[in-house]
Amino acid sequence: MTVAAPSAADLVQAVDWTAIAPPTIAAVVALAVLVADLFVPQARKPLLGWTAVAGLVAALAALVPLRAGKRSTFCLTTDPGACSYTADHFTLVIQALVLGGALLTALLSLHDTREKLPAGEFWFLLLSSAAGAALLPASRDLATLVVALEVASLPAFALVGLKRGDRMSGEAALKFFLSSVTATAVTLLGVSFVYAATGTLHLTEIAQQLEDVPGQLGTLAKTGVALTLVGFAFKTAAAPFHFWVPDTYVGAPLPVAAYLSVVGKAVGFTGLILVTVVAFPSYADVWGPALAVLAALTMTVGNVAALRQVSTRAWSAVRLLAWSSVGQAGYLLVPIAAAAYSSDDQIGATVSYALMYAVVNLGAFAVAVLVARTHPEHRISDYRGLYATRPGTALAMAFFLLCLAGLPPGIIGLFAKVVVFSSAVDAGLGWLAVVMGINVVVALYYYLRWTAVLFRAPEGAPAPAGTAEAAVRHRAPAPVSVAIALTAVVGVALSGYPQSVLRFAATTLF
Repeated sequence: MTVAAPSAADLVQAVDWTAIAPPTIAAVVALAVLVADLFVPQARKPLLGWTAVAGLVAALAALVPLRAGKRSTFCLTTDPGACSYTADHFTLVIQALVLGGALLTALLSLHDTREKLPAGEFWFLLLSSAAGAALLPASRDLATLVVALEVASLPAFALVGLKRGDRMSGEAALKFFLSSVTATAVTLLGVSFVYAATGTLHLTEIAQQLEDVPGQLGTLAKTGVALTLVGFAFKTAAAPFHFWVPDTYVGAPLPVAAYLSVVGKAVGFTGLILVTVVAFPSYADVWGPALAVLAALTMTVGNVAALRQVSTRAWSAVRLLAWSSVGQAGYLLVPIAAAAYSSDDQIGATVSYALMYAVVNLGAFAVAVLVARTHPEHRISDYRGLYATRPGTALAMAFFLLCLAGLPPGIIGLFAKVVVFSSAVDAGLGWLAVVMGINVVVALYYYLRWTAVLFRAPEGAPAPAGTAEAAVRHRAPAPVSVAIALTAVVGVALSGYPQSVLRFAATTLF
């Protein structure tokens, strides 16, 4: 089998600027902030943060015209269906998720960039990573996919290690960098094998070519598929490739940890969905069982490790959230594995769960950012008596934890878990559904224990009302308060009307 590689003349050079507007706006604003940082005096550095926030709002607004229908650009003239960039329903939802997550991260970071982090570098790196994350769900060839993945990942390394003079931050950045570089190398090796077997990089053409791969090329293609999956398993923090997560989250600035837990995870899962469901459907017998085993292992490792955190004397809130995110990654893998046994409609369950997880996990990190202003050790005991001093914040945190646990009044968390559970059952993966059910019960313990701490009597004598100490204690940066309120309002709205998210579970996204 010989497949001619497309020449430069085969490419349609007309660009659909409306389709590529969201990542383009984020990238342009990133460059503008970097240049402006050279000329803006120190006293006006906060303007850079508000410029970044405005840029992310503009990028989100650019999604509105894309609701009209599917748009593609950078296509081949020989096959108009083979395009490098496609803005479809799936792209729209994931771009809204990653840009919204970046916006909330920006709100949480406005205060830190005034006191602890270099403003110009921070905003440039955050917007650059957001641009790559927004590009990735629209990527429809392996080259663009890998480039978008690295554009989203490379700035994240620097964001993790941006706390100057902090040894833990530097170690976290190094561990994150080494694991990600390894994942990229494995992914590129897998991509090269797939290209050698099919002669194309476009996902739809790969799917067609893999249906009829002769002899030895079939073995090469299977090896390429397996290596590509291993590379994305690193990116999604699937066990046993999750080892970098706890130390990275603990060492990173809290807003950056929040960003990695949502946007970083969305990037990995989006790439995994594209390569499995769109490019490798004919090799479902290879990636289906592998992802099912990874899902069971990941949720079990994450929840058991989180349970061990509870047993320590001074258990860390951030480390607990890190292990919780590993467990949640296992749930997100379930519908992707199920798609190998039934249909790609199962992918909607992953999207539904990812939307719920993004809102409530960002909300939990927003509360952690607020508590860390007076308790930088990030211990769970620091949340004791939070209801007595900040009742609204405590109620919001309790709601976020109950959503993650899948308990009322976090209805959206409960329904999202039911949808994921149903996808495993419908695909005939009863054993995986049982493993998920056990893990959900295990996770209830540490989520409920943390929730109970919020309402316990505070240790020591409370500061008298009206004193200067009480005023400082109750004062919260406005952007952080807005982030907590926004995530709480969205979470409550989704719990009241879960169909707005769960409809993706019954929708064909591609």
